[in-house]
Amino acid sequence: MTDTTTPAAADEAAQIQVPAQRPESDGAGDKIGEVVERATAVSGRVASAVVERLRNEGSLTSERGSTTIGDEVVEKIAGIAARGVPGVHDLGGDVARVFAGLKERVGLGDADDDADRGVTVRLEGDKATVDITLVIEYGQVVRTVTDAVRTEVISAVEKMLSLQVTEVNIRVDDVHVEEA
Repeated sequence: MTDTTTPAAADEAAQIQVPAQRPESDGAGDKIGEVVERATAVSGRVASAVVERLRNEGSLTSERGSTTIGDEVVEKIAGIAARGVPGVHDLGGDVARVFAGLKERVGLGDADDDADRGVTVRLEGDKATVDITLVIEYGQVVRTVTDAVRTEVISAVEKMLSLQVTEVNIRVDDVHVEEA
């Protein structure tokens, strides 16, 4: 089998240009650009959150070594302290409570397993910022309950972990009404 194309014919074939369709002509290019921008922004936020979670450790140094405290430890201690305040019915937002209820019903856990639900912590060295989402009991004064939660969380974290709590931000997500 022999090749019948001449070098000139091959050059000619290589020089044939197919007119490109301009994506701008039908708006598809703009849509593609928007999708790429959104995907890039989302992936950047996800990567940032992963890096932040990996770096989120408290550390205490002494003459004979250092102690590293994981954010999960602080979250659990803060959650236990917040749950112990009269007037606090539960911790976590609606979705977190629904999943906790489902897990309990199917036998994958109980309420005690979720001591840190509704609590997030930001650690930098020996300083901690705590964010708590809670549900209060109907009839309780919100300010009184949140002030008590803030005091208890600060006291427990500082006493047990020797971390300085710089902020305790509280979001009241719901009010629990006892069924008659």
